[in-house]
Amino acid sequence: MSIDLPAAGGPATAWHLPTAVAGDGTLYVSGQVPFTDDGGLLHTGRLEDEGDVEVGQACARRCAAHVLAQLKAAADGDLGRVTLLKLTVFVASAPGFTLQPLVANGASELVHELLGDRGRHARSAVGVASLPLGVPVEIEAIARLAPLA
Repeated sequence: MSIDLPAAGGPATAWHLPTAVAGDGTLYVSGQVPFTDDGGLLHTGRLEDEGDVEVGQACARRCAAHVLAQLKAAADGDLGRVTLLKLTVFVASAPGFTLQPLVANGASELVHELLGDRGRHARSAVGVASLPLGVPVEIEAIARLAPLA
């Protein structure tokens, strides 16, 4: 399957890393937001009603593409070494919005498309008041990095 991933970006500040690998191969990916290829934002604002689910899913899919790009970079370009363990999907949403799991499906579906069974994961979908840069979705991940053969 051909899915073009964005380039793996660096951290927004000098105080954190985009990824960190523990000695046992557990790989932590910092929160990723829905940047477009030209550095803009796919969407801003919080999700407020059922009609916003599609916007949220598109943003979640874009965040997941950035997560996958970070995983690929950490695996020296070989996503075959990566097994996703968990996604945490933060959704900036109005107090009455309860469809965060549907928004998160945008990310889970992309991961499954690209990684197959290695993309099956635990997941949390959390509603929050706001996110960095005013985006509606931010995603962080935990994965397992297999050693080089």
